[in-house]
Amino acid sequence: MTRASQPSRRTVLSAAVAAAAVGAVGPAAAAHRPEQGGALPGKASDLPAKARASLVDNRSWTSYTDWQGGGAKGTRVVAGKRPGLVIATSAGRTDYTDPHTGTTSTWEYATWTSPVHKLAVPSTEAIASWNARTPAGTWLQIELKGTYSDGTDTPWYVMGRWAAGDQDIRRTSVDDQSDGRSSVWTDTFTVDDPASGLRLASYRLRLTLYRKPGTKLTPTVWRLGAMGSDVPDRFTVPESTPGLVKELVVPRYSQETHKGQYPEYDNGGEAWCSPTSSQMIIEYWGRKPTAEDVSWVNPDYADPQVCHAARFTYDYQYEGCGNWPFNAAYAATYKDFQGVVTRLGSLTDLETLIAAGIPAITSQSFLATELTGAGYGTAGHLMTVIGFTSDGDVIANDPNSPTNEEVRRVYKRREWENIWLRTKRYNASGKVVSGTGGVCYLYFPAHPTARQRRALAAVGVR
Repeated sequence: MTRASQPSRRTVLSAAVAAAAVGAVGPAAAAHRPEQGGALPGKASDLPAKARASLVDNRSWTSYTDWQGGGAKGTRVVAGKRPGLVIATSAGRTDYTDPHTGTTSTWEYATWTSPVHKLAVPSTEAIASWNARTPAGTWLQIELKGTYSDGTDTPWYVMGRWAAGDQDIRRTSVDDQSDGRSSVWTDTFTVDDPASGLRLASYRLRLTLYRKPGTKLTPTVWRLGAMGSDVPDRFTVPESTPGLVKELVVPRYSQETHKGQYPEYDNGGEAWCSPTSSQMIIEYWGRKPTAEDVSWVNPDYADPQVCHAARFTYDYQYEGCGNWPFNAAYAATYKDFQGVVTRLGSLTDLETLIAAGIPAITSQSFLATELTGAGYGTAGHLMTVIGFTSDGDVIANDPNSPTNEEVRRVYKRREWENIWLRTKRYNASGKVVSGTGGVCYLYFPAHPTARQRRALAAVGVR
């Protein structure tokens, strides 16, 4: 989480883009022009339920047939209970200079390029997700190339350079990627001016797998995909009807007990909401780092697994632990586990997941006055949703709590739903800034139960 007075890097970078659709003025002017409040005319709150349900397109490659369908240069498909993609033979060598260490190393590589996926929802944004194992001496890069609705193409955009560890490269997003019509902000492809009507109509993803030359090492990639979305600008969203009373038993960890720990990973405390939330859900599913994994953590620190999650979700370019796909990829480093980033359409979607035993990590921003009982405001914060009360209110494990014991919170349904699903809000200065539009992380077993598969499919994740 970040303080309301200190916006996150993601908020600062996306503010101009999000503001561009407020009106026909330029981004800078729009960002400083408060609206009069309430829903914008013709926006999401005016849409019928069926239309609102068609704002997101998820496509993932996970099966043997999926991997066989792509374009391989040096990669091969590994069959089995969990099919994956590995290096079969080197397709070439390249030098990579790590921008965060200055070290230049030579790597062998192989590539796999997905078939073109035509988006069922022509999109203003796209976020990639991947699940992989990268032993020491290996890493991978994920790229996206799209076609706009006018038939022209984007360049190949780097969506992440990633390794589970940090001994070979520093995992990183890549800044300053733009063709003047779209840009990549940390982990999100964004059409620069959605009000123009331009959309991403289709895309391909390209994986490049790297290893030390002359070795038989290889990454293994089990899942690759992207979520495209076209969520209309909205200050308010329709109110959903409560439909579930259930609470999942999820471990509780406070980010605040780590305040001041490991400045090299953004100093603990409020900066660690994302890895702290991730660790809660990972442990809910029975996964956890070993004693050897956390042996590097100062033994005086409580809950060393939270420090571990912060270190191994840290994005050296973003200079924080809040890179959404990096968190999902970290979760998937645990045995037989998956993680994806998506958007949901309402609390009804979360009820569907909770009913099947699947908690969610949600991203939201708000003023202290907008969420009763929170006691803080934030420009960006992750928390976990673990259930619903008999009144339909949200039960959340909120890591922004003084102690582990105080992490469980109950928040008013209407307030919580709005701060999570809106794309526009007013900050403390009255300026229009962006909201996440329902972003969440979903973590679940590699082989879900039939009920869990149905629930995931119901919210567009397969």
